[in-house]
Amino acid sequence: MSFGKVVSVGILLICAGLTACGDDTPPKPTNNERTDTWPRLAPALPRDPELEARIESLLAQMSIEEKVGQLIQAEIKYVTPEDVRKYHLGSILNGGGTYPNNDKFASPQDWLAMADAYYEASMDTSDGGVAIPIIWGSDAVHGHNNLVGATLFPHNIGLGATRDPDLIRRIGEATAREVAVTGVNWTFAPTVAVARDDRWGRTYESYSEDPEILGPYAEQMIKGIQGEVGSTSFLDGYHLVSAAKHFVGDGGTTRGRDRGDTRVSEKDLAEIHAAGYISALKAGVQTIMASFNSWNGERLHGHAYLLTEVLKNRLGFDGFVVGDWNGHRFVPGCTVESCPQAINAGLDMFMVPSDWKALYENTLAQAKSGEISAERLNDAVSRILRVKLRAGLFERNQPLAGKSGILGSAEHRAIAREAVRKSLVLLKNNGGLLPLDPRGKILVAGDAADNIAKQSGGWTISWQGTGNTDEDFPGATSIYDGIRDAVKKAGGEVLLSVDGTYTKDSFSDGGKPDVAIVVYGEDPYAEWHGDLASIEYQLGIKTDLALLKKLKAQNIPVVSIFISGRPLWVNKELNASDAFVAAWLPGSEGAGIADVILTDAEGNIQHDFTGRLSFSWPRLVHQTVLNRRDENYDPLFAYGYGLNYGDQTQISNNLPEDGETYVEGRLEDAWLLVSRPRSPWQLFIADADKAPLPVTGNRASSGSDENITVASIDMESQEDARLIHWKGLRDGSVQLVAPKPQNLNRYLKENAALTMDIRVDQPPEGPVDAIIACGDDCAAELPLQGLLQQQSPDTWSNVSIDLQCFVRAGADFSRISSGLTLRSKGPLSLAVANIKYVPGAAESAELKCRG
Repeated sequence: MSFGKVVSVGILLICAGLTACGDDTPPKPTNNERTDTWPRLAPALPRDPELEARIESLLAQMSIEEKVGQLIQAEIKYVTPEDVRKYHLGSILNGGGTYPNNDKFASPQDWLAMADAYYEASMDTSDGGVAIPIIWGSDAVHGHNNLVGATLFPHNIGLGATRDPDLIRRIGEATAREVAVTGVNWTFAPTVAVARDDRWGRTYESYSEDPEILGPYAEQMIKGIQGEVGSTSFLDGYHLVSAAKHFVGDGGTTRGRDRGDTRVSEKDLAEIHAAGYISALKAGVQTIMASFNSWNGERLHGHAYLLTEVLKNRLGFDGFVVGDWNGHRFVPGCTVESCPQAINAGLDMFMVPSDWKALYENTLAQAKSGEISAERLNDAVSRILRVKLRAGLFERNQPLAGKSGILGSAEHRAIAREAVRKSLVLLKNNGGLLPLDPRGKILVAGDAADNIAKQSGGWTISWQGTGNTDEDFPGATSIYDGIRDAVKKAGGEVLLSVDGTYTKDSFSDGGKPDVAIVVYGEDPYAEWHGDLASIEYQLGIKTDLALLKKLKAQNIPVVSIFISGRPLWVNKELNASDAFVAAWLPGSEGAGIADVILTDAEGNIQHDFTGRLSFSWPRLVHQTVLNRRDENYDPLFAYGYGLNYGDQTQISNNLPEDGETYVEGRLEDAWLLVSRPRSPWQLFIADADKAPLPVTGNRASSGSDENITVASIDMESQEDARLIHWKGLRDGSVQLVAPKPQNLNRYLKENAALTMDIRVDQPPEGPVDAIIACGDDCAAELPLQGLLQQQSPDTWSNVSIDLQCFVRAGADFSRISSGLTLRSKGPLSLAVANIKYVPGAAESAELKCRG
């Protein structure tokens, strides 16, 4: 199998997974049409001659090496203060899940000490260079969420439901103060995407599907973080540099695929997807982050028209444009180490976490050769200097650095708790079940009830929000904590039982509970890893539905508290609930939920529901693109919907439950592992006869001798692949297993193939098999050793196998228990990514078993 053949097959598969391959791309408008599409804005800050003169003076003193250094932003795991001094780097960042000294529990003082070390290095002029302060960026997207002990606010989707711009501003102010304590002076927030397809894994970072509220929200968050333009508070050290992201159209990609292609007209791009940027620019946002996505096939990191003609010239942006994590690599002709096209298009600063030295050397050579003009280089550096000067970084204006009593303060937690209350949307309240009397007997169930990590979602301490426990959230309250405290204060009884079981001794009268509050929902995820193929909640699993039905069968009224980063198809769960609350991702102050769903001890309402949907809620499972103002708009709950305690609305208990995942006339790909295992599949290591071990973090092993290890690695983006290493001490396998058998016969009917990307780092020395299992008594094995031995070492290629091959080997696709198992009987090192069943791909599969 040649690599060239693999590439051509991969292209065919990509085209098969999209609505079309270029046919439906809107025609590009003429220049005259473009002129009228975007508003003409003046810079938010008037020109300051004194500041501009200082910029010119600094530029005149800087060498070309120093100027190129300002274009580089490196990640703290891969850059030292000495590197900053030597290369005169412009910026550093900490990625999600990166901490000073690689210590998850690094204190604010540890963060500040690192910030001081980088700053002092950047201001060191012992080599004759110019002192230019470093700027440190961090994704503080719902509070200072990288830091243990910080206040965590609801994610943006919850804030969108509050309809309270003043609250958004106060959250921005509180976040800026907590970030400032640690010496970090730039936050990559807010996200002002307009999420149009709820399958997108970043939907929860969007305030709304509709641009209506994006304007005031973006404006107030920017003002909260940076301060008011023209006032003494602007960038005063209590307020920091903000970034609006990701410019532009990241929420509009086809099928909601992160980093995909947004195929819309320029009018829609300007009026829908750019709405938040217009108000952010008016509020004086100082940095804009370029987006991973393309617009009608052209990557934003290399899009000269949008970055320069529109953003800088037409919209008057005089700050600087920073890239996203190695996002320049996707520009045609570019690599991580070299991309003059991005700078020439209008990018001012590369975000290049680990490979920054090679990029620096290549960019320097391109600047010296004229491939990057002196004019463009000076413009980029001028913009970076302008922001640093405005922010007082040269004077090290840091009045809050190292201050105690700010991080996780009672004042900030009160704001977060208020935000939780206002974000809750009551979707169903049949019979007026809510509010509950805390003087009764209350059962609290569900795996999210006492789980602060789950209620906080992604971008929480770690990048994906995984690997955290309640001990990682000092000062925070789980949803159960709030319910327990309120019930005990009122004199009632409360029982926490994740699986909903109770005994005659659970309550004082020996009876059953008066009501069950079941708290459940999505496990944490972040960008890319959170993309979905189907919006059905717990597709193929339905354990939470079983819990609801178990309680209903006992005639116990059920209140569902649903934790999610997006609207999902939950008709079955709605039918099994008497009341249903969309709680989104509330963050660290889970007690805010009890404030609304429980009365006080005298039976008085404490806080009514005021949240209103900023995203339409689907009636049918195929309504993945469901937005206000759509033609034939038919949601279950419309944009703006939300009950309060005065409403008598009764929701049917017979909502449609057909969960077939046909979308746009074709069956969706069955995703097994795309960045992470996808529901219902879970990843396990099975070493010889030992019980399988779940793989839950970014590295796992089969035991002390590490016969089998699985580690997250990067193929195209962060942790989007798995490196599996077999020592060969014993037979062993890595398995994608579902908790109950899946009927996948429909994929056979649509000529599907198993496809995956592979890279062989160490060729197999023994038999290797691909296995699809259908219970303990049913499995189909196909030998892979020969195919793997033919692969070019250390090179990614795509492999596809006709599912009929597994049928002929004995697989029963009506009851698949393992979508794929890879077993090796000898040493092997194999990287895998993007494992899925693709309808229609059998015709072009490398391994065919038809005719």
